[in-house]
Amino acid sequence: MLGNGIDVTVISGNRSYGDGSTTFRSATFAVNGRGFLARDITFQNTAGPEKHQAVALRSDSDLSVFYRCAMRGYQDTLYTHTMRQFYRECTITGTVDFIFGDGTVVFQNCQILVKKGLPDQKNTITAQGRKEADQPSGRPWKQYSRTVFMRNNLSDVVRPEGWLKWNTTFALDTLFYGEFLNYGPGSGLSSRVKWPGYHVFNNSDQANNFTVSQFIEGNLWLPSTGLLI
Repeated sequence: MLGNGIDVTVISGNRSYGDGSTTFRSATFAVNGRGFLARDITFQNTAGPEKHQAVALRSDSDLSVFYRCAMRGYQDTLYTHTMRQFYRECTITGTVDFIFGDGTVVFQNCQILVKKGLPDQKNTITAQGRKEADQPSGRPWKQYSRTVFMRNNLSDVVRPEGWLKWNTTFALDTLFYGEFLNYGPGSGLSSRVKWPGYHVFNNSDQANNFTVSQFIEGNLWLPSTGLLI
């Protein structure tokens, strides 16, 4: 699918959990199959923060690419449900768990923007849903949640502790959260959480496991998309 540009070509909807949809079925746009490509399109859900879960885009497409796209919403904006996915030069906005799912996903050169939610809400960017330790795939939505931030400019909206518990001590031993060479006012590590599953990478060998070529085997399939990546 090729559009004319972010906020020029817009696919919009407003289904939400608050209006009776499940999270899965609230998606404005959903894609399955293999090798889906979207370029220069905005996917949005306008339900608003008071409607709770309201997905703009849900993807189950293996070897899929979203290039120069925007995903705009509030809670649960982007549902990377399953499979290998690559996002390049995209903008993702939301309030709570607005990038979530069980996909194996890399975001490269993307803008992740936090919007103001309800007065009593905490802003959380990710809720990663890895259920088993051997899956290759915020906050710990499932027991083996895995999220890594590498070489990102983190603004001062990021709290010093960086990460938020799902509830009590759930998954703090089994999750895998990592940071590597981030910069900016929100990147300080001195006050980060001290959970057993939180890691600061000290060298590129550790970080390489989460690169495009290693984590989603992008060198084997991304060149066939024709994008200059």
